[in-house]
Amino acid sequence: MDLNGAAAVISGGASGLGEATARHLAAHGATVVVADLNEERGKIVADEIGGVFVKTDVSDEQQVQAAVDAAVATGKPLRVVVNSAGIGWAGRTVNRDGTPHDLASYRRVIEVNLIGTFNLLRVGAAAIAKTDPVDEDGQRGVIVNTASVAALEGQTGQVAYSASKGGIVGMTLPAARDLSPVGIRVNTICPGIIDTPIYAFNANAEEFKAKLVAPVVFPKRMGRPEEFAQLVRSLIENDYMNAETVRFDGGIRFQPK
Repeated sequence: MDLNGAAAVISGGASGLGEATARHLAAHGATVVVADLNEERGKIVADEIGGVFVKTDVSDEQQVQAAVDAAVATGKPLRVVVNSAGIGWAGRTVNRDGTPHDLASYRRVIEVNLIGTFNLLRVGAAAIAKTDPVDEDGQRGVIVNTASVAALEGQTGQVAYSASKGGIVGMTLPAARDLSPVGIRVNTICPGIIDTPIYAFNANAEEFKAKLVAPVVFPKRMGRPEEFAQLVRSLIENDYMNAETVRFDGGIRFQPK
C-alpha cells in the first residue's frame, strides 16, 4: 500500500505514539487527520504536518464519523486508519483495603481503549470500502490497532487495562476476516515500554525509567515513538501482512509487578 497521495486517520495523534505516527506518515506523503481530544496540541501537530485536526472522543459515534468524514473531504482516498488513542488505569480486582475494583473506572477504560478502537475501525473501514482498489489483489486500505504487551502479560493492578488491550488483540483476526472481501487488512501492534511523555509525571523520572528498562532484553533501553511509527508504516506498506499481532518490546516479558 503506497502512502503517497493517500489520506489517513490517526486517533491519539496529538501526542506520544500517535503524534510520531502522524509525523512519519505525513513525511511519506500521506494527508493525515489528527483525531484527538487535545485541541491545542492537535492543531499544532496538524498544522506542522500539513494535516487536519478534528477534536475526537473515540468512544463517541458522531465525533469519530466527523474525523473520518474530514479525511474523505481532503479529496485524497482514505487508505489508512491507525488506532492509538487510549487511557490507563491502576486498580486491583480487590484493593488492599478490601474494596472491589471501581466498576465505573473499569467501564471507562473498556469504553475508550476497546470500544473506541472498534468504533474508529468500523467507521473508517466503511469509508475505505467505498474507494477504488489500488492493485490487482483488490486492496483498498489498512487498519493498524495499538494494543499492549499488557494484553498478554498483564501485571498486578492492570486488570482493566489488560482486558481492554486483550480485546483489541482478540478482534484482530475476525476483523481481518470480516474486511477481506472489501480489500482491507487489519494488524495490531503490542508495544512494550516506550519513551513517551506519560512517564514524565514522576519526580524521579530517569530513575523510574531505569527500573522499567531492567527486564528489557535488547536493546537495553525504552522503545522510541519514531520506531513505533516506522513499524506502522512497515505494516501498511507490506501487502502480505494481515491479521497479525506484533510485539514491539525489545524482548521484555513482564513479571507480576
